[in-house]
Amino acid sequence: MLPADAPLSHLGLPALLLLQLLLPPTAAFFPNIWSLLAAPGSITHQDLTEEAALNATLQLFLDRPPPGRPPLRLEDFLGRTLLADDLFAAYFGPGSPSRRFRAALGEVSRANAAQDFLPTSRNDPELHFDAERLGRGRTRLVGALRESVVAARALDHTLARQRLGAALHALQDFYSHSNWVELGRQQPHPHLLWPRQELRSLAQADDPTCADCEELSCPGNLLGVTLLTSGYFGTHPPKPPGKCSHGGHFDQSRSQPPRGGINKDSRSPGFSPHHMLHLQAAKLALLASIQAFNLLRNRLGDRGFSRLLDITPASSLSFVLDTTGSMGEEINAAKIQARRIVEQRRGGPMEPTHYVLVPFHDPGFGPVFITSDPDSFWQQLNELHALGGGDEPEMCLSALELALLHTPPLSDIFVFTDASPKDAHLTSRVESLTRERRCRVTFLVTEDPSRVRGRARREVLSPLRFEPYEAVALASGGEVIFTKDQYIRDVAAVVGDSRADLVTLPLEPPVVLPERPLVFTVDRLLQRVTVRIHGEVSSFWIRNPAGVSQGQEEGEGPLGHTHRFGQFWIVTMNDPLHTGTWEIQVTAKGTPRVRVQAQSSLDFLFHFGIPAEDGPHPGLYPLTQPVAGLQTQLLVEVTGLRSRGNPGDPLLRFSHVVLRGVPRGAELGRVPLEPMGPQERGLFTASLPPTLLSASGPFSLELTGQDGAGQGLRRAAPQPCAVVPVLLELGGPPGFLAPGTKAPLTLRIASFSGPQDLDLRTSVNPSFALTSNISRVHLEQNESAWGNLWLEVPDSAAPDSVVVVTVTATDGEASTVPPTHAFLRLLVLAPAPQDQLPAPGHSTGLVLTTASPAFHPSILVTPGRAGGGLVGSPWWGPVGGVLLLLGLASW
Repeated sequence: MLPADAPLSHLGLPALLLLQLLLPPTAAFFPNIWSLLAAPGSITHQDLTEEAALNATLQLFLDRPPPGRPPLRLEDFLGRTLLADDLFAAYFGPGSPSRRFRAALGEVSRANAAQDFLPTSRNDPELHFDAERLGRGRTRLVGALRESVVAARALDHTLARQRLGAALHALQDFYSHSNWVELGRQQPHPHLLWPRQELRSLAQADDPTCADCEELSCPGNLLGVTLLTSGYFGTHPPKPPGKCSHGGHFDQSRSQPPRGGINKDSRSPGFSPHHMLHLQAAKLALLASIQAFNLLRNRLGDRGFSRLLDITPASSLSFVLDTTGSMGEEINAAKIQARRIVEQRRGGPMEPTHYVLVPFHDPGFGPVFITSDPDSFWQQLNELHALGGGDEPEMCLSALELALLHTPPLSDIFVFTDASPKDAHLTSRVESLTRERRCRVTFLVTEDPSRVRGRARREVLSPLRFEPYEAVALASGGEVIFTKDQYIRDVAAVVGDSRADLVTLPLEPPVVLPERPLVFTVDRLLQRVTVRIHGEVSSFWIRNPAGVSQGQEEGEGPLGHTHRFGQFWIVTMNDPLHTGTWEIQVTAKGTPRVRVQAQSSLDFLFHFGIPAEDGPHPGLYPLTQPVAGLQTQLLVEVTGLRSRGNPGDPLLRFSHVVLRGVPRGAELGRVPLEPMGPQERGLFTASLPPTLLSASGPFSLELTGQDGAGQGLRRAAPQPCAVVPVLLELGGPPGFLAPGTKAPLTLRIASFSGPQDLDLRTSVNPSFALTSNISRVHLEQNESAWGNLWLEVPDSAAPDSVVVVTVTATDGEASTVPPTHAFLRLLVLAPAPQDQLPAPGHSTGLVLTTASPAFHPSILVTPGRAGGGLVGSPWWGPVGGVLLLLGLASW
């Protein structure tokens, strides 16, 4: 976390620093790096967004010296490729993980690219500065930036990143779709980000702007006008006589006189008639994007801006606590661990940035408490006591769902309880939320499912009553740890072991088999390896590559230290570690669980997508989970490629990903990885095998490669994935939500794997009224259906708060087919001042499919914390600052 007392010095004298090329020209103003296949040698929206964020982050680091470390110097970055891993190593220290930061940038970038794919945005001229909708486009752009600030101040950074991505897409499109570059402008438009400044010298409806051009390349088709114009795309709205087209392969208006077009989206004349000006447009778009990031930093402050982009190597701390009368020991254990984390990490780079607390009992749960202040969190936690209740079951999954809606992505959530769930019907939805949020859930249960405690019960409870916890833990990559009151304080130490740089090591085989050892690989980038074994274990041993073994005896051994807490064992290996192949042999009754974890900045992020080739631009449409029957690409982003190494060391190499079934671990296939872009960027793609996509079900990912010395590298994804049965797209309203209004939503359901009879259910958090004209649908293969929903926002709805709508599709005939969930996040806004009102049709909602990784569901409606002083005050004004433009010197 950035130091709280550092001066806010980022509003210095303007300067422009051109540094070495960050990326060779890749694909641009096209949505994302996948677009390279269609238009090589271009710059994408993804490139522009990530480069601008890296520039803004470097400026932040230059302005705020790291505590206890020498300040960064600009000259150290001159002549170098700017990478997130290098920035974090320089500021936070060698080996500091950048995974959360890169994941946050990915959310912004995918939300940006999604504007070209989503039905509600891809053909809206105001969202792309098309069809001379320049004034309305500016209003929509400023509105999206305002919404990003409102959401960030409400600590809903997922929604803030979505709105930021949408705003950056429009901002970048202005320089590609208008004639600003053709007018000879060398700097970004001075008034585009300032809502109180009028856009002047705009072409009017009767001003002809383009001459006819029958070639692919149209360098001279703009008439000699000095007015600002933009091209028309498609047939809605129709292009008036004498006006310019957008142009290119996907534009239906390009053949209507005057033919041709003026877009600068790529360096390919087949897509961009003004391709020769592409790099100039990209340079101005990057400058303008850096301005937008600086404006957000000005409005949010340095700490708020850092939280928006997760500019920290630390993770969050999230507790879900049963507060019934029998939970005294468990609550005290949670308090001890929370206090230890706060005291040990305060002021350091690993201090949590986000604290979440959700209590529950029966019949209630919540409210949720969320803060970035450790003292406030500790005070709130310290006020919890075990009172009342005393019978089983409890509302555990409802509380966990609330925590998932508030907890940042890539976080650990810890659930303390001694009761089974009363709300087991929520199991599937909570599983889906864990995948959406990429959050790992660990249950610490002081109740052995094989025995009965003295807790009162309403009925005789099944020994299988804890299966919902097992299902959620499996889906999230977490675990269920059964223990006793006497051990809970020691077992709760797993909370203190939770860190952002914790990685999971694959086991071969993934589950314990009789008379067969488990094998895992230790590489030179790992530290503090721990082995956790849970079950009715009679004996175990661990052997390193040198043949040295250690058994289950407690205390210090030749390999490390062993702790036992009932049926839970933790073995912490001594550093430095022998690299190579290690073995674990476990003898136990039943099926024990074994997990091997370590600290390392070398890890990976992954996403899914489907190639989109039907316009307006080619690219990869993002999905969180693959859809059965739909050919899907896997995208892998490796973090920490230069972990604990020097810039000149050989880069790590990765060859393939192993796919395994869950939970048994059977190998489903090995897919080769193809690098995308420069090697140091760590981006790879692979095609998922059709056999995997033929039916729905969970699977896991294991990344495999070698270091510079040829030694093996293996990392497992923290959470498994799932092939979902159908595609759901949930679309937002044409305007922002306002108290006392009724907002229309749209729903699309598509099947690609065969006939489906689906039942549809909806829910809203908070509990607003929602009606729908579709509750059941029959689909044949490759068939879609559409529905309409209406969300009623009550007069009492809190301004600047977030609403999450959930749609669930279940197979009405086959109970074995898992449900599919779609989540839509919407923002309730207080009316803006009259001079800041968005244009009609202003959309603050994003379509959430099954689900785009740019769209992770969460909600925060915390009275008194949303919006701050935005409403009724100027949104923002021109701000000075140092602009760092890294990556475009050769332009």
